[in-house]
Amino acid sequence: MLLLKEGFPESDELVLCTVTKIFHNGVFVDLDEYAKGGMIHISEVSPGRIRNIRDFVVEGKKVVCKILRVDDVKGHIDLSLRRVNEGQKKLKINEIKSEQRAEKIIEFAAKKLNLDVKKLYFDIYNKISDKYLSVFLCFEDVVKGNIALEKLPLDKKTADILTELVKERMKPSIVFVGGNLKLKTYASDGVEIIKETLRKLSGGGIGIVYGGGGKYKIMAKAAEYKDAEKILDKSVSDTISFIEEKGGEGEFVKKE
Repeated sequence: MLLLKEGFPESDELVLCTVTKIFHNGVFVDLDEYAKGGMIHISEVSPGRIRNIRDFVVEGKKVVCKILRVDDVKGHIDLSLRRVNEGQKKLKINEIKSEQRAEKIIEFAAKKLNLDVKKLYFDIYNKISDKYLSVFLCFEDVVKGNIALEKLPLDKKTADILTELVKERMKPSIVFVGGNLKLKTYASDGVEIIKETLRKLSGGGIGIVYGGGGKYKIMAKAAEYKDAEKILDKSVSDTISFIEEKGGEGEFVKKE
């Protein structure tokens, strides 16, 4: 990683670490983002009794830990491995991988511009750090058209090359949300009512898959989670209102 954070991490912060030494009562790690060392006591490696600590950690392995305590005077950092759940672990790893993608883009740009990669990276980071937590988040806004790199400001040649690489290597993310919809009608022309209901529901970012027995899997997609939720909620609400106006029933259960 090109960017090393200054100072000490905060309590409860999630950090990516590399296991360096393993002892019978604990594990020593390097905090990859801070260039500092810390310790995981055996009681914080895994819940329950641990017979062999090496069943849970391996030297050289990357692990996501939570900061428990920091003594910035003595330079001691205590961490926990067991207090990080799978969701938190996945989010942290994705965050690191995303920033590494941004670093790779800057590396390609530096080669084209015949510039030092670290100098270019920090030139960009220093200009966006007041607004963005990472270079990757800035590049995401470039892809979405929310920011132009020449306005950072970067010189036009650098901005043009970076923008081209960012748009080429970072496709806009798509978020999906959905659930199960059940439609029911006892009308004589019930089949036609259901068809008309589904026609009103489809399109506009909504996908439908028939599940049998009057059940349908509904999926909304958008660039942002909140936008996908808005599309889904409005579409389902309009659909249920429509079929109820026709004397039928509708029930929706969102998938968590």
